[in-house]
Amino acid sequence: MFRQEETEDISRFGARNPHQRLIADNLRVQRFSDAGLSEEAINSINHRDLAEDDPNLLDKFDEFYKTTKSLLVLFQIMGVMPIERSGKGKTTFRWFSKTTIYAYFIYCVETAFVSVVFRERLLLILKPGKRFDEYIYGIIFLSILIPHFLLPIGAWTNGNEVAIFKNMWTKFQLKYYRITGTAIIFKNLSLITWSLCIFSWVLGILIMLAQFYLQPDMLLWHTFGYYHILAMLNCLCSLWFINCTAKGRVAKDLAKNLHSALESSDPASRLAEYRDLWVDLSHMMQQLGKAYSGMYGMYCILILLTTIVASYGCLTEILDHGLSFKEGGLFLISFYCMSLLYVICNEAHHASYKMGPEFQQRLLSVNLMAVDSRTRQEVHMFLTAIDKNPPIMNLNGYTNINRKLISSTVTSMVTYLVMLMQFRATLMRNAAISAFRASRALAMLNETSTIE
Repeated sequence: MFRQEETEDISRFGARNPHQRLIADNLRVQRFSDAGLSEEAINSINHRDLAEDDPNLLDKFDEFYKTTKSLLVLFQIMGVMPIERSGKGKTTFRWFSKTTIYAYFIYCVETAFVSVVFRERLLLILKPGKRFDEYIYGIIFLSILIPHFLLPIGAWTNGNEVAIFKNMWTKFQLKYYRITGTAIIFKNLSLITWSLCIFSWVLGILIMLAQFYLQPDMLLWHTFGYYHILAMLNCLCSLWFINCTAKGRVAKDLAKNLHSALESSDPASRLAEYRDLWVDLSHMMQQLGKAYSGMYGMYCILILLTTIVASYGCLTEILDHGLSFKEGGLFLISFYCMSLLYVICNEAHHASYKMGPEFQQRLLSVNLMAVDSRTRQEVHMFLTAIDKNPPIMNLNGYTNINRKLISSTVTSMVTYLVMLMQFRATLMRNAAISAFRASRALAMLNETSTIE
């Protein structure tokens, strides 16, 4: 007879002989029995519902897809991420699907107009007679256009990874039901998703209309080239918020169910199943960063660049001309970019905390003297799994998304602002010296003419 640990190892690597499969089936029946399911329900599940590749069942328990479908459809309409639901319980990405071809068409139309706006903004910067400061903060509205041109590289090339992430969510929810006997329900998340979809577009339009009224060189027709870009940035922030919120809720529910697992007839086996669920949730968190690493990496760089330039513009304009509407527009952009960064970092922190320290506290609060040796071993293995697989939001190895990223970004901003101000002071000093020398040379020339 195989021990529980051996059976888990066999299951993990997928190598089973008929006798081992029989043992695994018996264990699965016992787990559903512990979850409170009747014998009739267990038989129904074993023979019909819980087949590994049963698309109907995968679709039935895919609450996350149903909850966030509005945002997925919006991304398809905008041509940002042309993944599609190719069948029940399965998300795919294909380079020549109807959804992707539509994305090509939308992108080409948008690129034609964005290129015209980019050219006009570039010509405004290259006009002769501008001060150094005007050249610098003229870059702001060029940098906001850059994400559009990088969209195919940053988003579409990771389409397969995004599809993998979506399918991981689908399979995880079915697995969660198998082990706990309860389906995952995201209360109010559907309403939040719909609200964020609308809010993303409204906010993008309002920000650019504000720039039209606050910036003297911003024309109304220029703003139409920015609406979909700012809406895309807002939608990406919304996507991150929704995924982190969903993971945090699942981790919280899983932690609450630990008590019922310990009170079951076989707590060691139940804890092993919960540990497997937790590891899957941690892998999903890492897959989120990997799938969207291109977009969110570009996101962070854009926020850093735009905030630095906008902050510099605010400071120099206030020092030279005092407060005006122009500084208000630059400050609005700085506040907007930092708000996006704060939401992303803060939500990642909360999700990581609920899956890491908060979950560990639940396990550490278990009275090990009141349980058997196998259960104590499972508790230690669970804590080891959390330690070896820390729930960290990571952009495919480039950077970790947490609150430390906010502080490091602010530090970098201050550093570059000081450098720009020093460079500006040097230019002003050199200009003053040149003006003094020119006036002195002119005075000497006038004296010479008078003497003659």
